[in-house]
Order: sequence, then structure tokens, then C-alpha cells
Amino acid sequence: MNADLANALFLAGPTAVGKSAVALALAKRLDGEIISVDSMQVYRGLDIGTAKPSPAERARVPHHLIDVAELTESFDAAQFVRLATAAARDIQARGRTPVFCGGTGLYFKALLAGLGETPAADPALRAGLEATPLAELLAELAARDPEAFARIDRQNPRRVVRAIEVIRLTGRPFSAQRADWASVSATGNARPLPGVLCLRRATDDLRQRIATRAEAMFAAGLVAETERLLARGLAQNRTAMQAIGYRQVVEHLRGGRGLTETIALVKQRTAQFARRQMTWFRQQLPVRWLELAPTASPDAVAAEILAWRRAQPTVASAATVD
Repeated sequence: MNADLANALFLAGPTAVGKSAVALALAKRLDGEIISVDSMQVYRGLDIGTAKPSPAERARVPHHLIDVAELTESFDAAQFVRLATAAARDIQARGRTPVFCGGTGLYFKALLAGLGETPAADPALRAGLEATPLAELLAELAARDPEAFARIDRQNPRRVVRAIEVIRLTGRPFSAQRADWASVSATGNARPLPGVLCLRRATDDLRQRIATRAEAMFAAGLVAETERLLARGLAQNRTAMQAIGYRQVVEHLRGGRGLTETIALVKQRTAQFARRQMTWFRQQLPVRWLELAPTASPDAVAAEILAWRRAQPTVASAATVD
């Protein structure tokens, strides 16, 4: 593992599982700082719909990689790795502990296992691909790279476009050009990296939390926030427009459906996304699963995590616990 990450703690899990509250409790006990592993919280203005930590929470514990990009800018895994590594190095230089927390599995894996050697984007080619129906792109991917087709999130046009772009630019399968991630394979023989934990809940519990959070987001002004973001260029940022909540609200604002239907759809899409996250973590990363009871408090979960952390020989001497 990168030496800059040797003392870090990694907290993953699906949306709405309660990662942020646990990370706050951990950071307080470890004298730590939180590094967000979220592909949408990097954008300024995407606040309510991404469940971004509140100003009060960010005042209690320093947070990094939040609000680091404008809606007019692109952001990818390579930028995340560069900024996250620098943040971890800075945190450790001050004698504190980096606590990585988020649900973007690709960012976790890129950080822990490295990035593939893929070509830079070709603006003209990408524009043409983005104008092509997703069904056609998926058919091409299935024909030219069955392995990538089997693994890719087929409901994420941005990732499908990138895979086809790389194949056309290089003439080689996209899957063959990714980093050699065998060292962190969830099913391989390599020893799991220390500190990688994934929170999960019973299906009914998580579904209820997702529904409650979606309702709270709309009550907090998600529709008004989306209107403001549209004026700032949200619709032109294809990455940000994939964010669940914003995309459905944009469709609502354009007359696609009523508000009640939109709220129900956001709940449904979020639950589907959470299932895909769980599958990704299960297949792509070696994680220690931590099942959370409906009544489990963040402090109690943090205490359990720290007890496990102390038992790990590579980090036992590094943790500072209250």
C-alpha cells in the first residue's frame, strides 16, 4: 500500500447506510480528518442531493475533497487519487489520522490498487458517442469487450461512453487496459488490505432510511437547489447529471412527472443504486463487513470498529483512542 495511506482507515458502504455519522465519531476518537470518497460531493452547489456534510459537521471535524470542482469542470478517478493522496499526506504530517469515507467504489479501488493506463479523452469522439443511444453503445461493448460489458454499470452512460472511447482509440478491449488489481481482488488469494470496512444493513432497514432521507431532501429544498444549479450549468455536466435526485428533479421541472411521482422515483432509484454499490464492493474489494442494527448509534459502531482496528497488527500501534 502507498506509504501515505499506511495509517488511514477506509469506511465504505451503500448510500444512506450511515457512513458519515460513523466517520465523524471515528474522526473524533482518532484525532482524525475525513476525506470524502464521493464522486458527486466534489462539486460546489450539489449540497442537499448529495447529503453533503453540514457546515456544523465540517466545523467539528475537517473534511477534504468536498467542493473542489465547479459544475463547469470535469472530475475523474485520477484527479481523486492525486488530491486524496495529497490530503492524506498532509493530514499525517500533522500527526492526525485520515478517515476515508464514501460510497464511490471506483475511487476506493483506484486509490488502493492504482489506475489503468488508458488514453486521454478525445473530445470529438466523445461528443459523437454521447449523442449515440445507450442501447447501441451497450451492443457495441458486448460485441467488442464481453468482460467489460459483464462488469460495467449499464445504467451509467458516462462509464459506457468511456469504455467505448478507449476501445476505439486503442483497438484493444477496455478490460485489458485497466490496472492489475489482483492485489486487492475480493476473490483472489491476496491478503485483504487492513482498514477496509463496509457498513451494511438489513434490506428493510436500509430501504426505510433511503425513503426517509429522500423525503428530508425534498423538504430541505432539493427542487429549489436544482433550479439554481440548472442556471449554473448543471445540465451541461454529464457527470453531475447522473446524480440520483438531481436528474429526476430536472425531469420534473421540465414537465416529465409530478412532484409526488418524482419523490417516489428518487426513492426507487436510490434503493437500486444501493444494491449496485453492495454488489460492487462485494465483487471488487476485500472488505470486512459490519452489519448495523437499526438502533445502533454512530458512537457504538465507531467503538466496534476501533476494537477491530486495534487487533490489526499493522495499525495497532498507530491508533489514538479516547
